[in-house]
Amino acid sequence: QVQLVESGGDLVQPGGSLRLSCAASGRIFSVYTMAWYRQAPGKQRELVAAVTGGGSTNYADSVKGRFTISKDNAKNTVYLQMNSPKPEDTAVYYCNADLLTSNFYRNEYWGQGTQVTVSS
Repeated sequence: QVQLVESGGDLVQPGGSLRLSCAASGRIFSVYTMAWYRQAPGKQRELVAAVTGGGSTNYADSVKGRFTISKDNAKNTVYLQMNSPKPEDTAVYYCNADLLTSNFYRNEYWGQGTQVTVSS
């Protein structure tokens, strides 16, 4: 079994900073891509940022220049550094991993979500 555990969600003021973490654990052979999605009330889940096993990244236009995704391969952990957040960044943030398990089964996994609220 594979588990993704997120942490770091909190109430943050506009213009502040916050860092989310997501650790993948279990029978993992290799990780293809790890990503952060978010879902605000009444809206569809959307991709925020993603990082491949090789380190390539991509971002939603709305967060470019403000958010940074990074990873620690040794720990199978991905981070999302959120700088200068805006009220419209308020959402539940979900970690996602596309990976190969130790029995060579490729699948996509989700974390339980962590709430980020941007408000003064």
